Parts: sequence; C-alpha cells; structure tokens
Amino acid sequence: MDTPTGPTFRDATDADVDDLVALVESAYRGDASRAGWTTEADILDGQRTDPEGVRQVIKTPDSRLLVVEREGRIVACCQLEHRGTHAYFGMFAVSPTLQAAGLGKAVMAEAERLARADWGATEMHMTVISVRDDLIGWYERRGYRRTAETTPFPYGDERFGIPRRPDLRFELLVKSLV
Repeated sequence: MDTPTGPTFRDATDADVDDLVALVESAYRGDASRAGWTTEADILDGQRTDPEGVRQVIKTPDSRLLVVEREGRIVACCQLEHRGTHAYFGMFAVSPTLQAAGLGKAVMAEAERLARADWGATEMHMTVISVRDDLIGWYERRGYRRTAETTPFPYGDERFGIPRRPDLRFELLVKSLV
C-alpha cells in the first residue's frame, strides 16, 4: 500500500508560473474556491493574481515564492519578502480540497523558519482584507496580532479583483519571530 508523502518545499521558478496562478485563483476566486474556507468569492470577483504578478515575485531581489509540493503536484505556496528587520508574508494559497488538514500550518511554520534563518527577521508582517474575520481569527490562533493599521483596497485596479462591496481595506497583522 502506498503511503502519501509529506509536503516538500522549494523556491518557485518561471516554469511554475501557470500552476501557481491556477492554485492562487482556485483558493480565492470563483465557485471552485468554495470547496475550501479561504474563498473571497463573496467579496471579490475577477482575478487574485496573474502571470506577471507571480513572475515579479519570483524575480524580485530579497523575495522568494515558496512552492509546496505533495506527490509531485503543487498544492500550496506563499511569498516571503525581506524588508529590513521583518519579513512580509503574502500570496498564501492552499489547494481548496486540502484546506483544514494542517497543510497551511506547516507552510506558515516553514515560512517563519526561513525568514528567521535566512534573513534574521524578528517579525513577520502580512496584510489581510479586514472583513475576513474567519481568516484573521485563523492567523491570530497562530500568534499574529491585529494592529488596527490599515491601507486602502486598490479600488479600480482590477489586478487585485473587482470588489463586491465598498468597505474593503487591508489590515496589517504582525507576529514576533523571536
């Protein structure tokens, strides 16, 4: 009997761009995203990312796009960016059919470990759409704290989606890595 292998982690390459766009879109947009709990389908239409955005993360100095594979298939990803004493965590996606099974926790733990080990980061920062109470609660249970520091949602820039409501903004969440 075959036993499933655990996740493997590696840095994304240009060859991964299309698979990563498909993964991120499946986790957040459209009806397919409803198979998981991270969907934004009720608050945003349109795209979450595009090939140019993913390629830019891969190519940006002091940035990496971590790919998570299981049995040779990309099942999760996250962006890490070195910003002085802290690291930024973004573009986090887990395949909707694998959500709520511990994979997201494993990805976050590895991202935090890499930020400390590779860059000496003492904090991890991320931004989350402030109306995503369930998602923010998930991050809080993993040690992130709300800061009440917000930035406007980029209304009118369809690269980030088409808002279905007028009250969207990003809230900064922070976790100490020391």
